[in-house]
Amino acid sequence: MAFTVIWYGRQGIVDKEPFDAEKTAKDHAISMFQTRNRETDVRLELLRERK
Repeated sequence: MAFTVIWYGRQGIVDKEPFDAEKTAKDHAISMFQTRNRETDVRLELLRERK
């Protein structure tokens, strides 16, 4: 099953990153949140691809 991490900034969607596994997507989001939050205010969303 595919997952996508979507990063939002003040102007809307900043980046979309696809992943094959939920754990990988969550781990990436957690590890990158502090780095991205220092650059600008961010929010993120983890979406699961529907079939």
